[in-house]
Formats: sequence, C-alpha cells, structure tokens
Amino acid sequence: MKLRTHTISVSKLSYVWIFAVVGLLFGFLITANLSRMHDSKVYAEEYTDNEDAENITDNRFVTFHENGESLTIKTDAKTVGEAISRAKISLAEYDITDPARDEKINSDNYHINIYRARPVLISDGVIKKYIMSASYDKEQVAKDAGFTVYDGDKILTRTKAQNLLETGLVDVYEIKRNGGSTITVEENISYDEKTVQDNNLAAGQQVVKQLGELGKKVTTYKVQFKDGKEVTRIKISEEVTKQPVSRITAVGTKISEIVPNPDKATCQAWMRAAGISENDLEVAYTLIWHESKCRYNAINRSSGAYGIPQSLPGNKMASEGSDWQTNPITQIRWMIKYVKNRYGSWQEAWRFWGCRGQCRNIKNKTSNWY
Repeated sequence: MKLRTHTISVSKLSYVWIFAVVGLLFGFLITANLSRMHDSKVYAEEYTDNEDAENITDNRFVTFHENGESLTIKTDAKTVGEAISRAKISLAEYDITDPARDEKINSDNYHINIYRARPVLISDGVIKKYIMSASYDKEQVAKDAGFTVYDGDKILTRTKAQNLLETGLVDVYEIKRNGGSTITVEENISYDEKTVQDNNLAAGQQVVKQLGELGKKVTTYKVQFKDGKEVTRIKISEEVTKQPVSRITAVGTKISEIVPNPDKATCQAWMRAAGISENDLEVAYTLIWHESKCRYNAINRSSGAYGIPQSLPGNKMASEGSDWQTNPITQIRWMIKYVKNRYGSWQEAWRFWGCRGQCRNIKNKTSNWY
C-alpha cells in the first residue's frame, strides 16, 4: 500500500494547530461513517427482504465489521470491493480492508473488516513525517513512512496525553535506534512459467491450468554505514518460508487441417503450439516467413532443404517426430532447438540471416541464410 508522506519542519506551535485540526476532522469522519454504517443496516434489511433476492442462487451473506459496528447484506457480489460498493460503504484513499478489495468472495457467511486511515506522526529523533495510515503495525507504518527499521530498533507509542500539546489528537510513533547493524526483511520469490502441450486444444490455443503464486523468504543483511548513512547490504542468511507455485499454461497442438499456404494467424498458432513464446513470436515469424513462407512442404530445389525451417537434409527433423514431413509443429519444434543451439536466440538468428561479409565464424557471407 503506497502512502503519501510529508517531511515536517515546522515549529511546535504549528504542530498544535495542524494536528488539532486534523484530529478534529478525523473524529468528524469517524462519527459520520458510523452513522452511515447504521443507515446501511436499513438498506441491508430491505435488500435481503426483496422477493427477487431469493431467486438468485449465487447470493451469499456478507458481514462488514468496523469499530465494533456490523452490517450484513445478502449479495451476489464476486469480490470484496464489489460487495463494499453494493453495500454503499464509502472508502477513502488510504482505508484498507481485510481481506483485500480484489479478493474473491468464495464462501457463505463471509466477513470483511474495514480499517479507516487516521493521521500518524512518526519520528526517528532526526526526521518527523506525517502520513495517513490504516495500519496498526508500528513497523509497517514506519516503513510506509519511508523509515528503515533495523534489527534491535524499537518503535514506541507516545500516549495522547504526552502528545496533545505538540500534535493534537493523532497517533505518534517514535523510533529508538539501538545501533543495529543488521536488517531482516521478507522478500518475494518469483514463480516459474511452465507450458504443457495439450492435443485436445486447437493449435496455438492457450489455457491457464494453474495460477502462479509468489513464494516468500526471510533474508537477513549486514548493513554497512558511512557518515551515518546506509551504503551497502551484505546477505548473511536466507530462509524460504513459502515455496513459489509455478504458473502452468496448456498450449494446444491439435491441427484440424494442415493448409499448404497458411496465413500469419495460422502460422503463429503453430508456432505457439511448438513452444515459441509471445516475446519471440514476431521475430521468429519473420525468419520463418523469409525461409519458407511457413509451408511445411517447402523445398529448395537447389539444395534440397525441406520444410518450414529449411532443414538440410530434411530427415534431421525426425529427431522431433516421425511425422516430420507433414506436421508443421514437429518441424518448428526442431527449428526452436536448432536456433537455440546455434545462435542462442531468435533475435541473433534473424540478425545472422541478414548479415553480409564477416558474420560470426563465416568470413564472407554473401546471401540470406541462417
């Protein structure tokens, strides 16, 4: 959650006026919101008593909780955010919900907590920053305000009585530095992208079989300072707390009809089915089109090179399947391996195709080939 921060550099008297006003406004918003939650209960009762509501089979009971108040509605909303909108509950920019607004409502008697952002002043003894935050996790609030919290640091909460003259009715956190030289952070682990071939799907059709999930790891760094400022971090330990889950996409390989002169869409469907990524699709298609116009039965009458990749001899493609003479996907699979082993990438293969003179290990290349 990105929070707006402002560095404060004003007198104590200014703090009194600024935060007194902010505190009064915050109290007014809370009061107004509780009143709106009460009004929403009437709306919820009217909504659930509607005869038409009984005919909607996807309706679920959803209960909202805020500052001890509760509101229950019956709704067919698919997500938390949609349910909040249906209940006519207003959220400010920095308010948060648990579960998050984009979470799906996947059960009956679903509960949603609403946390309202309030003004917070946080200081490390040198810098003071004012932010709006709905979090009550002191370390998270400090990080959202742009402070680095090192191992051994403590974050103290100053009471309202201590703060009243200086800040008004706002929460104040104070970071006490204890000379820590390490920092422990939770970091994401990227998930893999995997593809599987599916002969039940049309060539090139893609269906996500499994959503990817980020993993988590806890990493401790030794921090090096210069003139009181952090300059480098050196990793000293790492522990994986959650393994990532691969994203698996099924790519269709079923060809209902092999056309001798395919258009671009058909050719690229074959290319996807063979395993060429979206990032490489255009440059790979350009090379294929210049070599064979994507015709599986293309023959170079001078050399005898055959098929979409113009393999010489053609039977080298048998390593990818016995149907190498007639199946465009088999031919492109062989071409993928050839390009990777010889050039490393489709971009390099295309660059070599158009090169003249000294090209890689060829001293005098005079024509287009790869």
